[in-house]
Amino acid sequence: MNVADAREGDWIEVNAVGGGPSRRGQILEVLGEPGHRHFSVRWDEQHETLHFPAEGTRVLDAVEAGAAPRGEER
Repeated sequence: MNVADAREGDWIEVNAVGGGPSRRGQILEVLGEPGHRHFSVRWDEQHETLHFPAEGTRVLDAVEAGAAPRGEER
């Protein structure tokens, strides 16, 4: 899925700088205007931050993320 198409409830995976382990988080809120989207994200480490997508950010579908599809509980 394209980062521009991400919605609340989707998951993102971000590659670490320098080759470290990637991070995953769930999008809590989509912010900004088209072309300048950013997200409020709850990361696997259970903290929340704003994330401004860049190279190395991809949106995961429910199967890839190991989560329930949108609107369904795990």
